[in-house]
Amino acid sequence: MLPLELTLVVAATRNMGIGRNGTLPWTGLKKEMAYFARVTKRAPSLLNQDGNPPGMNTVIMGRKTWDSIPPKFRPLKGRLNIVLSRSHAEPLAKYINAETEAVKVGSLEQAIQYLQTGSTAAQTGRVFIIGGAQIYAAALQLREAKRVLLTSIMSDFECDTFFPLQLSETSTQTDGSGAGRWVRKSKEELDQWTGETVPDGIQEENETRYEFQMWERVE
Repeated sequence: MLPLELTLVVAATRNMGIGRNGTLPWTGLKKEMAYFARVTKRAPSLLNQDGNPPGMNTVIMGRKTWDSIPPKFRPLKGRLNIVLSRSHAEPLAKYINAETEAVKVGSLEQAIQYLQTGSTAAQTGRVFIIGGAQIYAAALQLREAKRVLLTSIMSDFECDTFFPLQLSETSTQTDGSGAGRWVRKSKEELDQWTGETVPDGIQEENETRYEFQMWERVE
């Protein structure tokens, strides 16, 4: 199988605000949401160790993030959904229908274990962490966390929930894991990794300005 890497996907304001009262502070960013869907569905072009293309991508989220998705859109289509909650204490299911069910686990470590064992390991594509704040924080403590796909929201919004890592052009902040610092990658590198020509520069939808960025951890 491909080495397991975690990619955190997040939209955040300049002070890394990501939520307010349990929901997104902004609305109407349809193009941004379409970008999220395309990138998290698209399998990498690399081959696994058996010479076969990797399988379906995975999105890992907390229970509150899962609950915030309208039921008709759950699970997120074309991706294996893994939901984390302390109340999920039952043994891991070996087989599920990814189109109609989510894997329920009690911790991020259990999620990684699920992806690295048995037949699932050979079928795992890219692995994305999609929220919320506690799940992001747990992921950043792991060396498997390699990159952040950030939608940087330029407009100001009041937030009460924040991404636990400051990403700015002048920031040299580490994430607390002792595994290095984070640097912004070029537009060409973002295009290459996502497999598409990502819109360049400041975008605007519904009077909200934002920019697509990619940051990677440097050892």
